[in-house]
Amino acid sequence: MDNTFKTVSSSHITISELMLPSHTNFSGKIHGGYILSLMDQIAFACASKFSGNYCVTASVDTVNFLKPIEVGELVTMKASVNYVGKSSMIVGIRVEAENIQTGVIKHCNSSYFTMVSKDKVGNNSPVPGLILTTLKEVSRFQNCLRQIEMKRLREEQKSIATFGSIDTILNSKKYNIKVELQ
Repeated sequence: MDNTFKTVSSSHITISELMLPSHTNFSGKIHGGYILSLMDQIAFACASKFSGNYCVTASVDTVNFLKPIEVGELVTMKASVNYVGKSSMIVGIRVEAENIQTGVIKHCNSSYFTMVSKDKVGNNSPVPGLILTTLKEVSRFQNCLRQIEMKRLREEQKSIATFGSIDTILNSKKYNIKVELQ
């Protein structure tokens, strides 16, 4: 095992991009898929910078689009490694949009990407340990531990959860479903 450690600040990446009409969806707002693509790029850059290796996206957690992004706004994404495992890292990303005419900045999204470090032949590769230097970094690390535990519990529940018999579901007014079995 590699005994090297790096600070969270050594992983910091910031990107900014002006939102163009070509980035819009059918309602004229910036397409969420475009923002996700940019987020994946910054997660890759952040994880690769920290690990020194090529990295792949293993999962994306909690993508909530809080506010729409408009054409002409400057989107800035900030990323940092918040947690490390043996070969994995959780990268936290904050997305802000700035109206460049008024200077008003809005928080549009925060998300967490789990990235895995790969060696030259594609095998998982160890990542450096993480040095936490601020209470904010400790808090983010603890949040990642909670996320990991919640993910583990969700997976465990999938194998044991029952939501009642099919008759209970079919006769319930709780669900907005119509079943037409053939």
